[in-house]
Amino acid sequence: MRQPINVLVLPYYNLEDEIHYAIFKRSDGDIYQGLAGGVEDNETPLIAAKREAFEEAKIPFDSFYLPLDTTSSLPAVIFEDHIHWPEETYVVKEVCFGVEVLSKALDISLEHENYKWMNYEDAHHYLTFESNKIALWELHERLKK
Repeated sequence: MRQPINVLVLPYYNLEDEIHYAIFKRSDGDIYQGLAGGVEDNETPLIAAKREAFEEAKIPFDSFYLPLDTTSSLPAVIFEDHIHWPEETYVVKEVCFGVEVLSKALDISLEHENYKWMNYEDAHHYLTFESNKIALWELHERLKK
């Protein structure tokens, strides 16, 4: 059973003069986002992020993950598992990470229709959720330094 915690993973590719970010279009709607999923029973958010990134895009577990300070709150009722959580669980915390990939070729799961690599400005524009935009902004600011 999953914990009432979600993870968001933003893959990035470091070019010599610019960083590109992978944005994923969900198969079940016109939604553009990073990779996301739940934290299972005994997982830490980092382990869940690595598992989700591998399941959804075959990003290797030994890739470099950068924990972000950005967190968001998501309504618990949007998750099927909410019926198993304590009744007073109203929101689910979303913990965010950046992950450096060494190849732009990703093998995406059926959860996503496609993906695009974009510069920061384009990626920020495409993202559907404000929480993803804030996490992308933080990641971009950290990587610029």
